[in-house]
Amino acid sequence: MKNTVTSLQKQKDNHDKITMLTAYDYSTAKLIDEAGINTILVGDSLGMVMLGYEDTLSVTMEDMIHHTKAVKRGAKNAFIVADMPFMSYQTSVYDAVVNAGRLVKEGGAHAVKLEGGEKVCPHIEAIVKASIPVVAHLGLTPQSVNEFGGFRVQGKEKDKALELIKDAKRVEEAGACMVVLECVPAPLAQLITESLHIPTIGIGAGAGCDGQVLVYQDMLGMYDNVTPKFAKRFGEIGAAMKAAFTAYINETKEGSFPAKEHTFSIDETVLEECKKAIEEN
Repeated sequence: MKNTVTSLQKQKDNHDKITMLTAYDYSTAKLIDEAGINTILVGDSLGMVMLGYEDTLSVTMEDMIHHTKAVKRGAKNAFIVADMPFMSYQTSVYDAVVNAGRLVKEGGAHAVKLEGGEKVCPHIEAIVKASIPVVAHLGLTPQSVNEFGGFRVQGKEKDKALELIKDAKRVEEAGACMVVLECVPAPLAQLITESLHIPTIGIGAGAGCDGQVLVYQDMLGMYDNVTPKFAKRFGEIGAAMKAAFTAYINETKEGSFPAKEHTFSIDETVLEECKKAIEEN
């Protein structure tokens, strides 16, 4: 079944958990989509897990459009959300609308996601007025890593917790269709979830959210540079891939691959003619 803003809202209303995973390419998106995921996030996390950057700040609009287009080709039923990269919306409301439009028109996204609370509400309102659904992102917002002084849990102190609650209300009022809560204490995330009409998607925010999202490399054990506390490994695909790569290298070097069943034959008479031609030349 095709997932939409309406169907995702119904899931919250019916207490049916929403599932979301990241994807950045056609083949992965196809597999995730066929598994029955509700939502795919083309995250600017691709800067770290696909492009090898230390953070998300170097990701460009061209990067996001390129990867969103690939995901769109692979996912037929999932609701596709594309991240707005750093400095694609902070500069002005006008830039926010233009770049959100590019992610939808050129990339094929169904919605865009941007980080921040009350200060980006004018941007959310303008994008929504342009008929583009917006997913908000609160708590640990990776594009603000330098401001935060690192990747840290947000909302543990009273003033920060109250600010998160206020921001969640504001982004909902601005027209956001969902809100991601990242690295927020579980009881606070549940409180926010219960206070909002729109769905919440948690990542390191406990089971009280309306849904969950993980970076697929984390949940498959493919990305060992950083292992977030909240990222349960549902498989050890990274180890399996390394084992397969090693086996390929070994069999190629020893000559057991390719075997006869991996090759194509030729008529012996044709081969003899080829040998004669080589000898004559």
